[in-house]
Amino acid sequence: MSTAGIHAGWTRADTHRALTPPIYASSAYAQTSHSSLRALFERRADGFAYSRSGNPTTEVLEQRITALEGGIGAIAVASGQAATTIALCALAAPGGHVVASSRLYGGTTELLDDTLADLGVTTTVADPWDLEAWEAAFTPRTRAAIVESIANPGAQLLDLDALTAIAHAHDVPVIVDSTLASPALYRPGDHGADVVVHSATKYLCGHGTTIAGLIVDTGRFDPRRCPERWERLTTRNRRFGVTFADEYARGGSGLLAYARAKYVTDLGATLPATSAQQILVGIETLDLRLRKISTDATALAGRLAAAGEVAEVHHPSLPGRPDRHLVARDFPRGTSGVFSIDLHGGEDAAAAFCDALELWSLAVNLGDARSLVCHPASTTHSHLTPAQREACGVSEGTVRLSVGLEDLEDLWADLSRGLDAARAVLPEARAVTA
Repeated sequence: MSTAGIHAGWTRADTHRALTPPIYASSAYAQTSHSSLRALFERRADGFAYSRSGNPTTEVLEQRITALEGGIGAIAVASGQAATTIALCALAAPGGHVVASSRLYGGTTELLDDTLADLGVTTTVADPWDLEAWEAAFTPRTRAAIVESIANPGAQLLDLDALTAIAHAHDVPVIVDSTLASPALYRPGDHGADVVVHSATKYLCGHGTTIAGLIVDTGRFDPRRCPERWERLTTRNRRFGVTFADEYARGGSGLLAYARAKYVTDLGATLPATSAQQILVGIETLDLRLRKISTDATALAGRLAAAGEVAEVHHPSLPGRPDRHLVARDFPRGTSGVFSIDLHGGEDAAAAFCDALELWSLAVNLGDARSLVCHPASTTHSHLTPAQREACGVSEGTVRLSVGLEDLEDLWADLSRGLDAARAVLPEARAVTA
């Protein structure tokens, strides 16, 4: 993992043999002849013509994440939300049906409920811990299923092998948002996933500097097995003059070729070369960072579980979690630094807790070197219905924690300060001081 994180995708092939991939700050690329440029547009040759469709720096990032995830190809895009949108559009839009986990990030739920619904995409939400409900959600129109490898914010794990087996029995590919796990902790393709998406903004970057997203084809999905379901891929495309599924015969990804040609280019969801270089730098230390972060998060979760101000800690290492057995089986390297707690006293206690913290920063990002907290019910999940928030484990007293790289005891001391503040707003505490 660490070796590929440093070396994959870059061979020092440039004139100066740079150790790190250079930033190709160019919007366009001069060609040697009229015929060579025409060949690029006719998709008869590989290369770069205009950076909206591809850039040498972003290509290194694509090759590196492909190696880390064990896939056959990848696309780097402008954000994690863009990655999810493009993956879903390429498989299900227009008019398809999606089976979605009830434990998805709020922005993904909103995307399905609103924007993709405008494109005629319908969604059935199912609890991924209930295999019967998951099975029942599929229909003949289902074109994709989407889950998170580690759910945000409650850190729920899932039996991806079982979920993908059900989906594949219906000839449906599975998209896994693996932002919280990253390939340092988990490779969804090894457990049946067809497509992996990342908000590279988070752990892959690791330093809160850059917005980026990635889409990886694991090589399991082949539309030629059900050509009538995937006519956009298996028949000749009028606009581009090619059959995208032909890419599979050459070892490539027809799905990604279609997604790049149509959605990345048309929507302009392009990742700048400078951003790609920032993500590449972050990936070099990904393995080291996730080891410490996962260890410290587990330790903090245990301490918080013993705190009287905390009603519940949502971390898969703790007793009573139905997914606890998956930690040893599927996540032996750790479960990242993101988990949540429910405080007695609801939003008043959550606000007091957050406002009292000095080392932990109040921010809606996660996966940073800095430890971060937020109140999902009023931020990341604020636009969901009460039922949707309940399904993904978000209450008025829920606080999401994203453990960073600071010293463990410093983090605990600051959390203790927050717990003291949360206790002070509880009715019994107010009664004593009255």
